[in-house]
Amino acid sequence: MRKVILLMHVSLDGFVAGPKGEMDWIKVDEELFEPIGKITEDADTVIYGRVTFQMMESYWPTAAEKPNATKHDIEHARWENKALKVVFSKTMTHSDWHNTRFISEHLEEEILNLKQQSGKNLLLIGSPQIAHTFMQLDLIHEYYIYLNPIILDKGIKLFDDVQHRIKLNLLDVMNFKSGVVGLHYERQ
Repeated sequence: MRKVILLMHVSLDGFVAGPKGEMDWIKVDEELFEPIGKITEDADTVIYGRVTFQMMESYWPTAAEKPNATKHDIEHARWENKALKVVFSKTMTHSDWHNTRFISEHLEEEILNLKQQSGKNLLLIGSPQIAHTFMQLDLIHEYYIYLNPIILDKGIKLFDDVQHRIKLNLLDVMNFKSGVVGLHYERQ
């Protein structure tokens, strides 16, 4: 059975975005891209909420074609363009970005159906509201949390309104020169 993997950057005080959704505080560099590339290699489906999808859609379809594209831009753009993009939205129903599917209801049923299909893992990137729902429904198998060396004080929390305990096993800790600490957990 396919797994749902959460990949999220978070501040030291537990926020995934500032009060207005800003993410300019997230530290990313080539050192960090290597382990993230390994996570994406093991997935063929990416899950987004509408806001994160629109942000990704504005960049990744043509990122590899830009004259200043980095190695990461080229590799990740290829992966994004090839992957099935599943977008949970009640308002958005169409995109010109190929291989995109929109779901507006029956979230749990749709994810359970996708997990039963053959293929690689399903990767939930960003999309904190969808992540909150997935946590409440106990749909996440593994958590990749990239802890950034910043305190935001306010914003969108990663763990918001979780209504039950989720016991996790620590699988790995990665320390990066940027000060980011990567934490890899598996649900018990």
